[in-house]
Amino acid sequence: MSILLRKSLDEAVVPDDWKIANVSPIFKKGDKRKVSNYRPVSLTSQVLKVIETILRDAIVSHLEASNLIRDSQHGFRKGRSCLTNLLVFLDKLTTIVNEGHSADVIYLDFAKDFDKVPHQRLLQKLEGHGIQGKLLDWISSWLTNRRQRVCIQGKFFSWILVTSGVPQGSVLGPVLFLIFINDLDMGIENWILKFADDTKIFSERSEVKDCDKLQKDLELLQKWSIDWQMQF
Repeated sequence: MSILLRKSLDEAVVPDDWKIANVSPIFKKGDKRKVSNYRPVSLTSQVLKVIETILRDAIVSHLEASNLIRDSQHGFRKGRSCLTNLLVFLDKLTTIVNEGHSADVIYLDFAKDFDKVPHQRLLQKLEGHGIQGKLLDWISSWLTNRRQRVCIQGKFFSWILVTSGVPQGSVLGPVLFLIFINDLDMGIENWILKFADDTKIFSERSEVKDCDKLQKDLELLQKWSIDWQMQF
């Protein structure tokens, strides 16, 4: 396996049979006859996950050592969690309330986030975060010509080409997604907190101009979603 992984990295090529996935539906809740009540889970190559784990650890080490991931992000990060996200939020909120002011809080969520990430724009952002050379070429190969098929009760459907998104069920996917939305809060004047794709923006409201500032921030977020093809 060491020889395989070394050769894959040196040549910046991911074999096609490492880039296929079976998608299985997992029941969530509600009426079992409704397709919307199932979550699709992508089962990817176990061999590939070994090399993904090595690369993920190296990328995360680089990002953290260089302080490249913004403090607003609490998802998929060591020492960060839903709890740390909530504690920061409550600390800000209680301070506002204790000072006798109101607060506006807006919750945002991307539509089909992991599936919609455009590959060329992702590679552009990776390069901007210092991920270059063979590693960038390897990730490009990893994203290109991926195929998946649905598997239900032992029956397989036809293969389809995956043209966008970071592979769900992969080890490397979540880190690449964090890099892609890292600059989401650039230019935002109010407080913003993220847990992976879930985002909340909040502000103190003591006068009318505070509402105007929040509206301006929402327009910036909307512009970001259009520029980077990620719909809220």
